[in-house]
Amino acid sequence: MKLNRRRFLLGTALAGGALLVGYAASRPSRQSLANENHAAQGQTFLTTWLRIDPDNQVTVIVPHSEMGQGVLTSLPMMAADELDADWNLVRVEQAPVDDLFANDVLIKGFAASMGFSVPALLDRGMDALTLKAAEIMNMQITGGSSSVRFTGEMGMRTAGAAARQMLVRAAAEQWQVREDEIQVANSVISHPGSNRTATFGEMAALAATYEAPRSPVLKRPEQFTLMGRSLPRVDIPAKVDGTAQFGIDARPEGMLYAAVTTAPVFGGQLQRVENIDAVMQRRGVVRVVELEDAVAVVADNYWRASEALKQLVPHFTSTEHDQRSSADIFAEYDAALESGERNEDVAVGDASGALQSAASVVDASYRVPYLAHAAMEPMNCTVHFANGRCEVWTGTQDNLGIRGQVASAAGLDETEVTVHPFYLGGGFGRRLPTSTNTIIQATQIARQFDVPVQTLWSREEDTRHDYYRPAVASRFRAGFDNDGKLIAWENAYIGQNEPAEAAHIAYQIPNQKIDYVESPTHVPFGAWRSVAHSQHTFFLESFTDELAWQQQRDPLQFRLDYLSDKPRHQRVLREAASRAGWNTPPQAGRARGIALQESFGSIVAEVAEVSLTEAGEVKVEKVVCAIDCGRVVHPDNAASQVESGIIYGLTAALYGQITIEEGKVKESNFHDYPMLHLAQSPEIEVIILETEGAPVGGLGEPATPPIAAAVTNALYALTGQRVRELPLRHYQFLPTPEERGANRA
Repeated sequence: MKLNRRRFLLGTALAGGALLVGYAASRPSRQSLANENHAAQGQTFLTTWLRIDPDNQVTVIVPHSEMGQGVLTSLPMMAADELDADWNLVRVEQAPVDDLFANDVLIKGFAASMGFSVPALLDRGMDALTLKAAEIMNMQITGGSSSVRFTGEMGMRTAGAAARQMLVRAAAEQWQVREDEIQVANSVISHPGSNRTATFGEMAALAATYEAPRSPVLKRPEQFTLMGRSLPRVDIPAKVDGTAQFGIDARPEGMLYAAVTTAPVFGGQLQRVENIDAVMQRRGVVRVVELEDAVAVVADNYWRASEALKQLVPHFTSTEHDQRSSADIFAEYDAALESGERNEDVAVGDASGALQSAASVVDASYRVPYLAHAAMEPMNCTVHFANGRCEVWTGTQDNLGIRGQVASAAGLDETEVTVHPFYLGGGFGRRLPTSTNTIIQATQIARQFDVPVQTLWSREEDTRHDYYRPAVASRFRAGFDNDGKLIAWENAYIGQNEPAEAAHIAYQIPNQKIDYVESPTHVPFGAWRSVAHSQHTFFLESFTDELAWQQQRDPLQFRLDYLSDKPRHQRVLREAASRAGWNTPPQAGRARGIALQESFGSIVAEVAEVSLTEAGEVKVEKVVCAIDCGRVVHPDNAASQVESGIIYGLTAALYGQITIEEGKVKESNFHDYPMLHLAQSPEIEVIILETEGAPVGGLGEPATPPIAAAVTNALYALTGQRVRELPLRHYQFLPTPEERGANRA
């Protein structure tokens, strides 16, 4: 990497009467690079966030990918609100794939969320350090429910407020009045006392001569004019009329198509390929490309490539995992939990001693399988090598990160790779740079051509060569004293993944011992919507429910009793339960279950109401979700994200399972890896709660973790059958007459 290019700028810049305000902590070198490489006539770039042009148009540059979460609307709203811009004059651009637009705010945000703080004396130096780190790390990621809570709160709002302050200063200087006499509204600056007005565009040139304030005054919530409103999303019209472009829609001139099949067992290598001559005689076929672990057919359209691929007979090497199965993996997990080396996660009090002296002890074991991402848009990437450079067309959750991956695979400098961003037809972690097998294959295939090649994976290829949510096993023991008070909590689980706190509990229990054991497998894994929270919330909230029933306690009240120090948690529980009618009997043949989790800065409680079909299959009738995300920017979009998270988690709970047989994935497509259909989806009620002064929380992921436990807890209330392993499609439930319709003990 060319680190001499990686310097950061804090301030503003003037060129052609246009103002671009970004936020950073160094010197004008970054300004000059932006102007040299990215400024059109009449524009000036500072860093990444905000440009004001002479025609009074405000352009917000967003360093995140749009994959259905509405980020191209919510982030510009935050900047424009602080700026007091006229929303009708606001335009949105996705950040260019260039070091200049690395998102250092994410590093600051994640650091702050983990409790790291920097003394004020070192704050400016830390800005420069985080920018350098962001550039080196190719930080332009969309994930971790971080866009609004970090980029929005720490970047967009700050940039908007800084630009407003600079414009006010410019007007005060030009009109020779005091700054506190200036008013700003709807992209117009005015001085009532002298009856003078000017647009942002008219003041941009002078404002750009000032250094941007590092800590501008931000609005109080009661001063917001845009935040808190459900404005029309900027990406929806194109998605409705079909003009929205996704990675699969890329059509550079002269493009060929590649269909791929990879070694079925992870780690296998390609030995030889039979029937190549016959395949090369097929209409439209251009070449058969052999890779280290795969073979591809390149043709003039995808259908011809994929049909020709079926005629090839590839042979792959054997591996030590060729006979391994899911049953073997879980047996290894059990052995590891029995005698493997324990790693401390949480140690509070003396859990072992408390369990020995407990009046009663409850133990339970849980497990969940591997899961695929199953994004709607098949995995794809289009690559073109020409004149010593490389162009890439794809939808990704980190454009800078993908640029780095392609450069590495191609043996090029990152500056020699151009990435064209597109909308994503689903990400969920699958399109992160850590899950780049499609991107690497596309790069390797395209290197053998002088025209663009689109590598498009079939659904079968994606299902069988994903980076899966890990299979996990978890064991619990809990102890009660003679008064029925929960005094000890012990948990051991397989593999600590991100975030590290996923297995931690919110409940006040004086003695806690939480450990993890590593038990590696050959199956590749990666981030999956809500990451480790999705497994552990099922474990934790199922076991918590077991404890309540064991003590013949109401599951809601049992939770509330151990959350006396967490009023926000209590509030979401009470609100969800109240709206779900927890204290009133459900219809005959139905029951309710509840679950709670805090993740990504938001606290979520969900109540699921379930019934059974005549065949004993689970039907989720209704889900009530209360979420406290601190403060909401776009209420309608927030509700949509919560609904989406519930559906995604419910699909996994009901159907999701990736099975390993003979070392490879058994499932292949939606017939054996089914999705929840519209007709099967429950009624969902979303209650958005705000807590004054609380940090803004995430929305894309926090609603996913609680749903599995809420459903299985409801099933126990209905049938008396405790579910300790997912998915539910493998069970046949029979209602127990005395339990039917209950939702608590």
